[in-house]
Parts: sequence; structure tokens; C-alpha cells
Amino acid sequence: MEWVVLGYLVFTLLFILFTYTKLANPDSMIWGRMRVVAMMAALWTVYRIVPCRATMFARVVGQMALLAWWYPDTYELNRVLPNLDHVFAQWEQALFGFQPALVFAEKFSSPVISELMSMGYAAYYPMIACVALVYFLRHYAEFQRCIFVIMASFMAFYVIFDLVPVVGPTFYYKAAGLRHIAEGVFPNLGHYFSTHTDCLATPGYTDGIFYQMVEDAKAAGERPTAAFPSSHVGISTVCMLLLWHVRSRKLLICLLPLYVFLCLATVYIQAHYAIDALAGLATGALFFALFMAVSRGMIERRHR
Repeated sequence: MEWVVLGYLVFTLLFILFTYTKLANPDSMIWGRMRVVAMMAALWTVYRIVPCRATMFARVVGQMALLAWWYPDTYELNRVLPNLDHVFAQWEQALFGFQPALVFAEKFSSPVISELMSMGYAAYYPMIACVALVYFLRHYAEFQRCIFVIMASFMAFYVIFDLVPVVGPTFYYKAAGLRHIAEGVFPNLGHYFSTHTDCLATPGYTDGIFYQMVEDAKAAGERPTAAFPSSHVGISTVCMLLLWHVRSRKLLICLLPLYVFLCLATVYIQAHYAIDALAGLATGALFFALFMAVSRGMIERRHR
């Protein structure tokens, strides 16, 4: 787990050094990484001194809590690159003949559907935590493998986000203008999002409990970044496959409706294009297979 994070840290540090003069706060980004290394070393040292489930759990919680810190960091990096949303919106139009993110909520605007979508989207982090806890409590022998696969998948998505600056419909539609989008006009906005972070209000039933949860999360940490592929779809796919791996059928069945709502919600609330969600499904399955194979190789080498 720590090696995965260190690998991503080194990759982004090199990115910072090569684009130093273009970044808004390169010094604070470098010092932030030093603090991450210090925290990681401290938790690892405590575990080595007192190797038990509690200190292992602390290591995992520390790393997973930092995922919320790494996410906005992708915006600081990729905003030095020209925006690519006009390309993805054109692909979306060519594939579907319209913009699914523009019409989905309009066609299915009932409060019930809106709340189901928002509930699925809000279940993202609880779903990850639930899968991790199931492994910790019931399949501890594979707990580290589970966390490695989740963290490696997250870091792989973040590498893509750093290099592919796509902000998603809620930001791009706002900047381009809904009239232009409806007419199939997708302007190239260049570096517009390096200084603008305005987005559309989330469509749906505004008085809903889950709608407000999504809006609060959006207001707290949303950035014009990380649209392609959808990591919400990708990581939740990884989590469902991890449950399938240990034959946790009851939990898999319980979480399946939330997983479906989450995948649909990414387009419904205009966080992603439909091709982002489809790409998230494919990359999630790919990352699961890849990192499970990597972890199996590591385990085999350890037992030789």
C-alpha cells in the first residue's frame, strides 16, 4: 500500500518540478508531499514496533483518509494543460446523437428517481469503507491485498486525471453555455478552467435529503477535474469485484442496487459524460484484474 502511494508521490513530484513555473502553489504542493511521507513513515514505524490488527488498521485509515487530499491535487496539476472537454463532448454527441448528461435528469425528473440517484452517488465512500471492513473483520488474511487493490486503483485513476484534463458536464456546460450544448456546439475553452471553477446546480429534487448530501459534498471539495474515466464507477466496480472474490454474496446483493444507482447517477447529476461512466466500468474491471495479479505475484514471491 505504501509503495503504491510513494510511486504516485514521486510521479507527481516530477510533474511539479517540470511544470514548476506554471503551477499556482508548487512550494506548498512539495511540502504537502513531505508531510505525507512523514505521516506514512510514522504509521509504518508504529506498526513495525507493535505489529497487530489495530496498528495495521491505523495505517490503512491514514492512507485512505488522504484520498480526499489527493483528489483536488489533480486539479492543481492538470490545469496547466489545455482542457479537452470539447473533444469528449463531441465524441458523446457522435456516439449517442445527443448529450445524455443534458437530457437524463430532464426526462426522469421525479423526486423518487432523483433521490435514488443521489443516494447511490452518496453511497460511494461508505461502499468503499464497507468492503474494507468486511475484509478486515471476516477475511483478514486478504485484508492487505484488498487495500492494495483499492489504493492502486485510486492512484492509477489519479495518474490519468493528472494527464487528461477533462472537467465533466457540470463545469463544461456552464462555461460553454447550455444553448450551445443543446445545439451541438462544443467550443474549445483552452485554459479557461485554470482560473474558473463555476459549475451548474445539480439537477433533481432539490428538497431531497440525499440531494442535499450530494450538494454539500460538491460544495466542500468539488473541482473541475477527474471526469474521465469516472473513478466513482471504476472504484465501485473494483469494490463489487472484491466482494465477488471472497464470495460475500449477501453483501454483494445488498450493495448491487446502490452500485447501479451510483453508475447512473454520475451522468444524471452531470458529473460525468456517459463515455466517462462506460470507461470507468472498463478500467475498474481492468485495474481489478491487473492489481489482483500483481498482488498474487507479490504473495508468491514472499512465500518462496
